[in-house]
Order: sequence, then C-alpha cells, then structure tokens
Amino acid sequence: MAKYLIQGSYTVDGVKGVLKEGGTGRRNAVESAVKALGGRLDAFYFALGEDDVVAIVEAESNISAATFAMGVAATGTVRTKTTVLLTPEEIDEAAKKTMSFRAAGQ
Repeated sequence: MAKYLIQGSYTVDGVKGVLKEGGTGRRNAVESAVKALGGRLDAFYFALGEDDVVAIVEAESNISAATFAMGVAATGTVRTKTTVLLTPEEIDEAAKKTMSFRAAGQ
C-alpha cells in the first residue's frame, strides 16, 4: 500500500462544519471514508497557516487516493492537495535504476 500526504484548506462552509462537529468529528469522517476505500488513516492534524488540516493516508492505489481526493473536493468544503510519499527504500531502488535523458537545448 502507498502512503499519501493530504493537505487541506477549508472554505467558509468547511470551517462552519468543523465548529459544529469538532475536530474529532472531522477526523472520524476522514477515517471512515479512507477505510471504506480499503485504506488506513495514519495521522490527522489541524494546522495553522496555509493548510488547515494535514493527514497521512495509506491507500491501496493511486486510484483509491484519487477517489478520496475527488470525493472530498466535490463537497466544496475543503480544497485538497495530495502528494505521493516514498520510503527511503523506494528512493534507494529508484537511485539504482538508470535512464537516458537529454537536457533542453543540449
């Protein structure tokens, strides 16, 4: 299973929802949605700054992660950014592979 960093920024209606349900209510909603897609919520935090919420999710595939992201976005209450996370071992594996690439203009 792959891991994903999900960063979210609430709209005004999203903030109203958090005020109504509380932080644990939103965490539970996210956890339920992730589980329904066969995944697992590893971490869930509220944040101050550009992002209002940050989560690390384990999902079966990019398709499941995209399903989650689109489903959340469709509510109109939060804008999300999803980033695939790679383990150090995956980077080691990638570093062992070779490729040929010509830089632009060379």
